[in-house]
Amino acid sequence: MTALLAACVAFQLNASMLSPALVTMGEELNTNQAVIGLSQTSFFTAAALFSLFLPRLSDIVGRKKILIAMMVMMAVGSVISALAPDVTWLFVGRIIQGVSGPTVPLCLIMLRSAVSEPKKYGVLMGLITAVNGGIAGVDSFVGGYFAEHYGFRSIFWLMVALAVVATALIIWLATESKPGAGTKMDWAGVFFIVIAVGALLIALNQASGLLGGFSGETLAWSLGLAAVAVIAFALFWNTEKRSKHPMVETVHLRQRATWAPLLTTTLTMTGIFAVINGIVPAFVQAADPGFGIGATEMSLLILTPYALLGWVIGPLSGRLAPTLGYTKVLRIGLVGSLVALAIIGFFGLHSLPLMITGTVLLGIMYAGTVNIMLNGLGVVLSPKGNPGFLPGMNAGAFNLGAGLSFLVLPAVLVAAGSMGGTGSYLATVVVSLVVTALALAASMLIPKPVDAEVHA
Repeated sequence: MTALLAACVAFQLNASMLSPALVTMGEELNTNQAVIGLSQTSFFTAAALFSLFLPRLSDIVGRKKILIAMMVMMAVGSVISALAPDVTWLFVGRIIQGVSGPTVPLCLIMLRSAVSEPKKYGVLMGLITAVNGGIAGVDSFVGGYFAEHYGFRSIFWLMVALAVVATALIIWLATESKPGAGTKMDWAGVFFIVIAVGALLIALNQASGLLGGFSGETLAWSLGLAAVAVIAFALFWNTEKRSKHPMVETVHLRQRATWAPLLTTTLTMTGIFAVINGIVPAFVQAADPGFGIGATEMSLLILTPYALLGWVIGPLSGRLAPTLGYTKVLRIGLVGSLVALAIIGFFGLHSLPLMITGTVLLGIMYAGTVNIMLNGLGVVLSPKGNPGFLPGMNAGAFNLGAGLSFLVLPAVLVAAGSMGGTGSYLATVVVSLVVTALALAASMLIPKPVDAEVHA
């Protein structure tokens, strides 16, 4: 648990610690928030692509080996980002950091191989996965403080130190497991699925630019890349049908236990992630129409309570999942997240106390409940003969949704800029509400993980 928690903490800092520093990063690198947001998207895009196949590869060559390699690449990317002379090198560093994308699901797979008792696994799963919502709020506070007093580069140097510590702990404390030893890796399948998802992400990135005004060239690029994605996925499907050692059997792709949780994860992240990690922090710090508070104060008031409650509630929701039901706890969390978003959008934009109330509720319902259940379902619904498949695909869905969130919601904010005042922010939160409601609808299709639940 010490080694796995260290790895998850080191990974989480790549996203949450930078949230209060995005404004500072734009100022120090002489660029705008849209470009800085795109650097976040590049990290999540890379994380999504590596998440597609690294968990499966870890089944074959060893989970401990792959986790160590991911931590090392995270440290390398952090060094490049810390030394970046311009935003281009920041992009390079963030993309290399993205190799660590499947850290949390890989840690959950390693935990699952060591803990078979459902209730005990639920608590420990909740503790590890709660890191995804922030390191008990300390990360956002430290990130805001460092950005305000020492600049954004200091945050990346802190990431380097923690990645090195995590690597040492994994080498020392973690145990090796490779249930797929002797199996060949389906690299042809990996190639086509990476091309498909990558082309889709870039197409969506291009299409988001159309919100700011129509462009024939942009539309052509978007449609062309979407066509590449469709063709690549068709080739992936045919490759998997013919392969003796497929990355995933096509029969599994057709099952609700596969596509329903992936769809729910993608929609949930798209609807919520950029709200709490980008839109709300930027609004609170803005002098007009926001509340004009500094990065450190914003972290203490907004991000720290959100993450702290996620950390506290995570083990509790993980403990409830085996008895109350994974899917039931997930839906409770999604309904609560919708209520939290409504408070943020309709009341919090005009009142700092109500903004804090909304983010606190989002910490309980999203970070401490929904996030835990989505990660857990990726593990407990995975086919027994291929345990790394669904967690890897689900990690890809998490990062895909996070990347989409930083594409779609800021684009809506820019497109609605003419509304004036808080109007553009309200429009953005309304879009967030709609997407999250779709996630709730998709969750109704997820089957119960009977083997992971305790029934009277």
